[in-house]
Amino acid sequence: MFSEIAKRDIALLTDFYELLMMEGYFNYTKNNEQKEQLVTFDVFYRNNPFSNGFAVFCGLNEIIDYIANLKFTDDDIKYLKDNGTFSDDFLNYLKGFKFTGSLYAFEEGSVINRKEPIIKIVAPISEAQLIESAMLCLFNHETLIATKAYRVCEAAKPCGVMEFGLRRAMSFDAGIYGAKAACIAGCIGTSNVLTAKMYDLPALGTMAHSWIMSFDDELSAFKEFATKYPDMAILLVDTYDTLKSGVPNAIKTFDYMKEKGIKSKKFGIRLDSGDLAYLSKEARKMLDDAGYKDAVICASNDLDEDLIMSLNMQGAKIGLYGVGTKLITGNGSTLGGVYKLSSVYDEDKKEFIPKLKISSNVEKVTNPGNKEVYRIYDNSNKIIADLISFHDEEFDDSEELTIFDPVHTWKKRDLKPGEYKMKKMLSPIFIDGKLVYKRKTVMESKKYFEKELETLYDDNKRLTNPKEIYVDLSQKLYDTKIKLLSDYS
Repeated sequence: MFSEIAKRDIALLTDFYELLMMEGYFNYTKNNEQKEQLVTFDVFYRNNPFSNGFAVFCGLNEIIDYIANLKFTDDDIKYLKDNGTFSDDFLNYLKGFKFTGSLYAFEEGSVINRKEPIIKIVAPISEAQLIESAMLCLFNHETLIATKAYRVCEAAKPCGVMEFGLRRAMSFDAGIYGAKAACIAGCIGTSNVLTAKMYDLPALGTMAHSWIMSFDDELSAFKEFATKYPDMAILLVDTYDTLKSGVPNAIKTFDYMKEKGIKSKKFGIRLDSGDLAYLSKEARKMLDDAGYKDAVICASNDLDEDLIMSLNMQGAKIGLYGVGTKLITGNGSTLGGVYKLSSVYDEDKKEFIPKLKISSNVEKVTNPGNKEVYRIYDNSNKIIADLISFHDEEFDDSEELTIFDPVHTWKKRDLKPGEYKMKKMLSPIFIDGKLVYKRKTVMESKKYFEKELETLYDDNKRLTNPKEIYVDLSQKLYDTKIKLLSDYS
């Protein structure tokens, strides 16, 4: 089932220069009476966000929706005509535009690494050019938020994390798709009701300070709320005075529920201000002394993984977190994913010719060719490394394999038969314009990510100074890259 993106006319959600280059390719092909050039582009990123050991891939379903429903409306064509830049021939071409290329990608919820192609596009160059900006928008945003959510949820373990970010998101879409990505990467649900509806996720929340302030007294507000919503009786205790008023009135409310025979699946308190470590420990004593050892203590208030780890170190008695601003916004970070041409198809040779972008900044030198990514596992099903190769290279894990660092090439590892196994990571999504992939639900992607985490060693998962997963090049790809660098220098 397609999401909201499929219902929107967003063909013009692209940078203007993409259309300029499209028309340039169109005219060149027309004037030279030749077939449009087939190319490959890679989507990848250069550095792990938040100094994490990896990133969490999200955004695939939205990319599918975008590609499958990409068309120019009459209004789009009119706008472009009125702009005065584009020829009538090109605008007529856009009227019948449809993506006819192929797209390969990692599964949503995959652990991904820098500099490896997460998405590969094989398409006529004008089609591949058009989709660049929108593809990066979807990939960069959701993958960034998912990676941040992983870190927050990892810090909070074994406690759950509720995504509370809608009101601080940069836009409606950022709130919707950010919440979806956060749930894939570990959040137990979201306060965003539209996201919960769209993706069949738990809609979660507690209560507002305004509810309490609208009553004559705090106790009346608590009793009314708990009576109406007994299965989510998480009472906000910091409106007036947390320890002198809020927690005592919460205990009185739980006593009232017991007296009235009101059963509750989940009850407790929420702390939204003050010294959360101290308040949670004091509140825990008060609740336990009153006989409510099952009452959960929820905490919110501009939390992130660093604050949560600090609370844990201080012995905070918190069982549930609500995290909003610093999760949904990425806390000022960006992913920096890029979209680079990697090969062009030679009709005479019937093969893809590798292309390389060179930069004085070594980090920006790309890996050439039409590529595949293999993940290499050891016998405990932990990741040894990812291996980038040409798409037509075949490997046999019954034979010895040598992998090496593509920068520090003397760093090598010989893998013996029986010591490792390999898996192709780029799944076909579209082939010749046809969707061939069975989409995963958000909960299926969430479970997939949980399985992915099991393939990581602890030093890959730690939040401070993690060990990055090795990303190596096949010998053939490495040799080709070195030759191209030499030829271009």
